Amino acid sequence: MRSTLTKHAFVFAAVIVAAIAFAAQPSEAQWSTVGGDSGNTRYSSLTQINSQNVSELGAAWISEKIGPPPSSRAMPVIHDGLMFITAPPFVTSVDISTGKIAWQHRFAPDTAPGAPVAGSPAREGVAIGEGMVFVGLSDSQLVALNEKTGELAWKTSLVDPNGAATGAPSGAPLFADGLVSIGTNGDNGNRGQIVAVDAKTGREAWRFFVVPAPGQPGSETWPKNEAWKRGGGAVWLVGTSDPSLGLVFYVTGNGVPQYGGENRQGDNLYLCSVLALDSKTGKLRWHYQVIRHDIWEADIAEAPVLFDADVNGQTHKAIAAMRTDGYLFMLDRETGKPLGRMEDRPVPQDAFQKTAATQPYPVGADHVLPDCGDWKKEVTLPRGFELGCFFTPASYEKQNVIAPVYGMRATPMSFDPQTQFFYVTGNAGLQWFRRAEDPDFFGLSFNTRVPGLNKLSYGVLAAIDTRTDKIAWIKEFHGSRPSGALATAGGLVFQMAGNGEMQAYDAKTGSLAWQFQTGVPSGSPPIAFENDGQEYIATVVAGSVWAFKLGGTLPQRPAPVVAPQTDFGGPIVDTANIDTVTLVRDSGITGPHYMLDEYEVDPFRARVKAGTKVTWRNNGRLVHTIVAEDGSWTTGPLHPLDFATVTFDKPGTYTYICKEYPWVYGQIIVEPASPSDGQAHSSGK
Repeated sequence: MRSTLTKHAFVFAAVIVAAIAFAAQPSEAQWSTVGGDSGNTRYSSLTQINSQNVSELGAAWISEKIGPPPSSRAMPVIHDGLMFITAPPFVTSVDISTGKIAWQHRFAPDTAPGAPVAGSPAREGVAIGEGMVFVGLSDSQLVALNEKTGELAWKTSLVDPNGAATGAPSGAPLFADGLVSIGTNGDNGNRGQIVAVDAKTGREAWRFFVVPAPGQPGSETWPKNEAWKRGGGAVWLVGTSDPSLGLVFYVTGNGVPQYGGENRQGDNLYLCSVLALDSKTGKLRWHYQVIRHDIWEADIAEAPVLFDADVNGQTHKAIAAMRTDGYLFMLDRETGKPLGRMEDRPVPQDAFQKTAATQPYPVGADHVLPDCGDWKKEVTLPRGFELGCFFTPASYEKQNVIAPVYGMRATPMSFDPQTQFFYVTGNAGLQWFRRAEDPDFFGLSFNTRVPGLNKLSYGVLAAIDTRTDKIAWIKEFHGSRPSGALATAGGLVFQMAGNGEMQAYDAKTGSLAWQFQTGVPSGSPPIAFENDGQEYIATVVAGSVWAFKLGGTLPQRPAPVVAPQTDFGGPIVDTANIDTVTLVRDSGITGPHYMLDEYEVDPFRARVKAGTKVTWRNNGRLVHTIVAEDGSWTTGPLHPLDFATVTFDKPGTYTYICKEYPWVYGQIIVEPASPSDGQAHSSGK
């Protein structure tokens, strides 16, 4: 796929941007924040492990269980010989010399796996400062624990005292200038917020709302209605700080309703933006919006990174943010002005959705993820579907659009001052991009219902040269996306791949230098630290920390068993009765929402024994004619309340579509009734 993406003859007419140093103190013996340093560079200046000896790297120790398997987005922090990590319902401290647990603090009782836990630690990690460990909780609390003992020092509510709906934190806190700040969720009827408290007492210092209230700067980009009250703008990720400027920086998320923009005309500040806030007061110094009037759930979904850049021979303090469609934006962090030339490009329009006429693009930059033109050269869509592009709106009137996935999200990027590259991770793929008539209904993206769509998805790890904003090298990974990168002064880039391997790549060329199988199909972004003169690389895998060093002797594990991908995904239901519509439930902003989806049969995959009569019933409002994909049988037209049967005598797998809406697919799996089953036929109603 990438062969089609790197051949674009872009002319980079912008200033030459040479990243010559990182902004924050690099990680050395410790890993002081979830991003490695105050600039989130995820770069280690340690050189003991390097491209010449990485083949000698092996597992040194595996920690005691830190709790249930944490999120793959969990990132450890190291200070004074201890590693701190969230593994809900625990915050756990691990001795980096032995891998033994020093202490654990439990925040919530046991629950069923995958169930929401009230008061559970946020998934991405903690911050350290003033001898305390700071962590956000899922019940909108911020707490401080004693760094050495895990005892509770203070707890404070993040809920707005003036009554505005307040979400829960997802990312790690940020400790800077004596304050602890953290972002909150902006979905489900909330406005995203950034709240800062005094690190010693937990007393609130300031609060910033991503969506401005009427009369505040930026409110002119919202209509004169109530849309701003639940406009979105979640702050999902950890921020970053520059003490020399007295600024903290955060990136913000999508609009709400996620796919419905008809009731919130305008650019909708400060959604999908980079924000620079005064670290003491929370006052907005500047902003840069990378997506106007978001109706794609296209958050800035990777934490921002600070670095120093040379522009025309002058050093500029810079900040980088990755847009979810795969474009890297590099800004002057004192002013918010782009370092290179930008242009506004026309994008697909929908008058009903009040779409923005243009979106900003860095001139001449490469995009990490393929857009519609790239996909068109590579794939043939299933019958009935049309290919859309990035920024194609979801439409209630046009339900058969397949569009690229906004896949640069959830995994942190890193910056290497030696190569002057950013290392970014994402997921390329296509999605069935749909919306309901009700703009607050958010849950119509059934990619498993599109034959073969799941096979097109792949992960990417790319190196972007900051001097040109072009791709220096790129790797593809089938299966789940990689973890996010760690760059080191040893000339290496480490990551956890979706197949269970810890991997090291040559930072300049991208060639694979080393790999180690952990036996678990995903892990957290790696970190680097030093202990007793030894450099370690560590990751969290399946509820334990794995630490690697030169000469490590623990054996590799068998590779995890991966189920083969099939054209059809989703559950198989043993039934002979199929509805031509599906009752769909969505949690909604004001409680559960329900709708009859005319473009989804229920169940999508049915299993019967040979000789069974399968009945389709039309419980909707539209006419549906069920037809075998190969044309061998049909139910005939089914008007509302009609039903028809087809007998399946021969074992096999049968794919069918709806004649009127050929993007509606279904599958019948027919198993033998007995070992003596022979040739048979299918019959219509």
